[in-house]
Amino acid sequence: MALYKNISFKFLTPLSLWTFFLNEFLTNIADCFRFLTKTRKITRKVFSLSPTLKTLSLTLSKSLRQSLPVFLYFFFLLLFLVVFFFSCLIFSMFPRKQTPPIPLTERINNNSNNNNNINKHYDSSKNKEPHFFNFPLSNTHLRYTAILSLFLFAWFLVVLFWFPPTTTTTTTDNVANQSLQNPPKSQQNHPENPPAPTCSKSFLFYVHNLPPEFNTGLLKDCRHLNIYTDMCPHVANCGLGQPLSDMDSDSPTSWFATHQFIAEMIFHARMENHPCRTLNPHIADLFYVPFYAGLHASSKFRESNLTERDALAVGLVDYLQDQQWWKRSRGKDHFMALGRTAWDFMRTADTPDFGANCLLNLPAVKNMTVLTVERQPWKGSNQYGVPYPSYFHPSSFQEVVTWQNKVRRLERSHLFSFIGAPRKGLEKAAIRDEMMKQCAGSTRCELLQCGFDGGGRNKCHEPGEVLGVMSRSEFCLQAPGDSFTRRSTFDSVLAGCIPVFFSPHTAYTQYAWFFPEDATTYSVFIDEKSEASKRIEEELLKIPRKTVQKMRENVIGLIPRMTYAHPNATDIGFDDAVDVALTALAQHVRTQ
Repeated sequence: MALYKNISFKFLTPLSLWTFFLNEFLTNIADCFRFLTKTRKITRKVFSLSPTLKTLSLTLSKSLRQSLPVFLYFFFLLLFLVVFFFSCLIFSMFPRKQTPPIPLTERINNNSNNNNNINKHYDSSKNKEPHFFNFPLSNTHLRYTAILSLFLFAWFLVVLFWFPPTTTTTTTDNVANQSLQNPPKSQQNHPENPPAPTCSKSFLFYVHNLPPEFNTGLLKDCRHLNIYTDMCPHVANCGLGQPLSDMDSDSPTSWFATHQFIAEMIFHARMENHPCRTLNPHIADLFYVPFYAGLHASSKFRESNLTERDALAVGLVDYLQDQQWWKRSRGKDHFMALGRTAWDFMRTADTPDFGANCLLNLPAVKNMTVLTVERQPWKGSNQYGVPYPSYFHPSSFQEVVTWQNKVRRLERSHLFSFIGAPRKGLEKAAIRDEMMKQCAGSTRCELLQCGFDGGGRNKCHEPGEVLGVMSRSEFCLQAPGDSFTRRSTFDSVLAGCIPVFFSPHTAYTQYAWFFPEDATTYSVFIDEKSEASKRIEEELLKIPRKTVQKMRENVIGLIPRMTYAHPNATDIGFDDAVDVALTALAQHVRTQ
């Protein structure tokens, strides 16, 4: 080795030495690019055979770009290029040929005397101990494999140790941007070995990339998304709202003060991270249109100009009809999810104008499937009910099981309860007034009357108060409100309280995909116009104790499918409301 060093630096000029290293450096880079080209061809073949693998890789890349600030993303990219450059430079010191040059002076002096001496010296130099330039990585394949290994190892370290910000703010200026990001890491459960997301269903769906004016752009003016409420706190965390850390000590990060009319945002967030999402529309079975129709409608209830009120809905239809995937089946495989009742999108000339727009009356939308928290029972042939969002958004099945076990152990001190406020209108007021009268006059009933007290507090807006009343009750009365359905129905399921319905349109004609076909297994029905509605306590006492226990167990068993899982959850271990809806929707589209 010492001999070789003397030869290299004594008889090679600096210019020729650097030329030698530069040649090796460029050769290494060429080898790496040839290797990358082969890898790219193989990757394309693998992706064509496994669309799921392609989806996962693209999703990982997208999530990394979204989690890293722009300047850090380019910083790490530059860092990787520097590592790549110096790797090539280092391995350039390993030439392809192992034969060192013969010293020129020795060759001249010994040429006339004895050529064998040169050969001996040359042989002896090869038989010396392996020196630096005989390092095994001088092998071409090993060399660029080592370079790529260093490069990928650096990338792995960044992925492993990088965590996005954990702070959550709800100021008006940044609430739109915050609501588009995944909820903070501090509000998620992180198993030590989380399973890789896999699609266990027999379908794939594609999410239309709509212009922001149809969804996320609306959030910039969150203060005016509802004529009655400042929606900025409610659109935070992908629509989950503000976290409730004191609701349940076993899963404190899974509870949020979720607004009842926000399902469309939660649905969108779940679809973005769902394992059955595909980025290739050619292989999609379903096409999701993420239109925040409910948020837009509630901001235009007082708009007297009907053309202005309908403008965004009409614009959406014009946009969709220009898309090639719409033309494939004229929208039969397209669907949207609405966070408000269908009545808010079905204005007609022969009905009173209470602020609705015409979205669901547009011919193109009638070709689609519409998921809504309340369907029109008589004219909504393309409408299917989905649950109102409650306050529990688990990230794993274990959280659900823990909550179910807790609900089973609760001691229920009251036979029944009612949560609500009086209503105006002859029919609405009649049944509610009767319920409140009976509940207030019974020691077996707990009444929580909604409305603001002298201190500006409304207990019906506090999830802990609502679920507390239901958790202490065997039965929960579900009277129709402003419309047939109530979010309270799903709150009662979450609390393990058996719902008592007074109209078939409160649940039975609405949520066929979610509730069992036999309504008697999980609920009680008392016709609001019958004599039985005047003696509710007596009717409930007639039900045998064993039947009540069995019904409550069935209600508790419904909790997973009525729940919207955390938007960051992928392989959660159970079918939540989104999974149930997608499975039924795929079957519906296939049978059309």
